[in-house]
Amino acid sequence: MGKQDGSARQVSADTVDSWSAPILHVDLDAFFASVELLERPELVDRPVVIAHNSARSVVSAANYPARKFGVRSAMPLAQALRRCPHAVVLEPHFEKYRHFSSIVMDVFDQMTPSVERLGIDEAFLDVSGAGKVLGSPADIARLIRARVREETGLACSVGAAATKFVAKLASGRAKPDGVLVIPAEQTLSFLHPLPVSALWGVGAATEQALTRRALHTIGDIAVTPLDSLQRGLGDALGLRLYELSRGIDPRAVTPGREEKSISHEVTFETDVVDDAILHRELLRLSNRVAVRLRSAGLTGGTIALKLRYADFTTLSRSRKLAEPTDLGRAIYAEARSSLEALGEHPPVRLIGVRAEQLAPAGGEALALWDEHDGWREAERTIDGVAQKFGRDTLRPASLFSKAPPERPA
Repeated sequence: MGKQDGSARQVSADTVDSWSAPILHVDLDAFFASVELLERPELVDRPVVIAHNSARSVVSAANYPARKFGVRSAMPLAQALRRCPHAVVLEPHFEKYRHFSSIVMDVFDQMTPSVERLGIDEAFLDVSGAGKVLGSPADIARLIRARVREETGLACSVGAAATKFVAKLASGRAKPDGVLVIPAEQTLSFLHPLPVSALWGVGAATEQALTRRALHTIGDIAVTPLDSLQRGLGDALGLRLYELSRGIDPRAVTPGREEKSISHEVTFETDVVDDAILHRELLRLSNRVAVRLRSAGLTGGTIALKLRYADFTTLSRSRKLAEPTDLGRAIYAEARSSLEALGEHPPVRLIGVRAEQLAPAGGEALALWDEHDGWREAERTIDGVAQKFGRDTLRPASLFSKAPPERPA
């Protein structure tokens, strides 16, 4: 699909006929970096990397000047600085990102009730019912970009198409700060020259499997018989790529998509072998997850532990709870049990806790005798103090030590 540094940018003329392209994908450009640069405008034209400035940190985001040097999110910071030694490293501030995200999502909601949030910085919109009021899909795309810039100072790119898959491809092609409309009748001419890696579901292994069969572009897949694809890739993936290569994507925009999980994780400055340190970090992370659950009015029915070892091997272990919870102490107990069940383990580079199977709190009646009543009252008291005086004003005594940089997900 081209480089992510803007060098393959493609945008539509203002006169494009967009009425057959009512599905919009809106994506904020280099979101974390752009938010930080609102307060550092002197750095806009310089390479900027968002990461905790430590030896074991990974890149959370990079602006477009940094991307031209090959810097990417999730890359170790040390590697990023080898590629771009003159990059400016700025600390991330996730509270600010959530604040600006809420403003942008409000803009989307004012355009159409059919908004499907994909994360903190992107969403699908179905504007097929907004034409009489706001104009064509291209008009609405331009209006969204203007409103987002006016209310936040941030830039976004918009893809418009007849399907979600093509709209998302188009927004990526329009970056940075552009609009690309793919009318329905131009879907195949847009898709077929693109590399197979642009298809949804094609990772490195699948790409290699396709290229071994001399399938290099989406157009190559489109002329391949379905049974041949399914023999090589399996029934489900073969059918999906067969349909996508022909512009077939029946998925509708689904408003009000709920979070599927809430997690926090930390990367240590040095690999950790001491279980006491791991237990302390599990408690810290469990409390962070619990705070986010309570603030969202949710509970988690399954608790997952994530570990990444020094050799970058990553594993996950999950446990289903007898009763859903929003309490840090209960989350910690399950995560710690999962860790202890592993027995001896290699040095740990990263540890994380995730709550899954989320559901609205209060959906289940409380038991007559709840062993967590005392902790529930204590944690809710901490929530109240945190709202007034800051998140770390009150916390368990075992956590009064410097925490490694953490990353919510």
